[in-house]
Amino acid sequence: MNMSEAIVQIKNLKKVYGDNVVLHDINLEVEKGEVVCVLGPSGSGKSTMLRCINLLEIPTSGEVWVNGIQINAKGTDINKAREQLGMVFQQFNLFPHKTAQGNVELALLKVRKMNKEQAAEIAYAQLERVGLAERADFFPSQLSGGQQQRVAIARALAMEPTVMLFDEVTSSLDPELVRDVLNVMRDLAEGGMTMIVVTHEMGFARDVADRVVFMDGGYIVEEGPPEAIFENPQHERTKTFLGHLKVG
Repeated sequence: MNMSEAIVQIKNLKKVYGDNVVLHDINLEVEKGEVVCVLGPSGSGKSTMLRCINLLEIPTSGEVWVNGIQINAKGTDINKAREQLGMVFQQFNLFPHKTAQGNVELALLKVRKMNKEQAAEIAYAQLERVGLAERADFFPSQLSGGQQQRVAIARALAMEPTVMLFDEVTSSLDPELVRDVLNVMRDLAEGGMTMIVVTHEMGFARDVADRVVFMDGGYIVEEGPPEAIFENPQHERTKTFLGHLKVG
């Protein structure tokens, strides 16, 4: 991969908490339009890596580049850099006193300084994109978990990020609600959105990812096309991990 093609570059990333090394010398590049799914057991460093990309966690050492800007360099405007990155978490983090539309509008009004009319138009369009236009005036308490998560995705998309980061976004949902969220993510992938997805949804990773990264113990153990990782993993640790899971 040419450096110019990589929209996200992680170079020699290390994250340490006290005596605990959570990430060891991580190197990863993600091309524009690529969908990378990150797999691995709990505690393997997947979410920490994701949070280092948008500086919710500050790397101990190493470099994180997004669109040619080193976002963890001294003097980088972090807030400006973060506008390139949409992040969706396991928890929805919606404001309970605001409607679905109000939640999506908020950053447009506060960060982008848009007028109310313009923000409302974009918010509605993004809710329509995730299949929730008819729920625009509903409050979070009136929505299912899956619907709340789709509002959270719409909120991230409204800022027009160049990269979407998903951190176990379906893991707190009832099984029957997972499909609708994954379908939204599939649509984004088909539309060319660059995505880094930490997930335990093996079927999604196999069907949608351009590349699968397997992490364990703070290391990238193995990476490659989904068919290579799922059908012919090279490392014993990957084989063991996938052997315990139903890949369907």
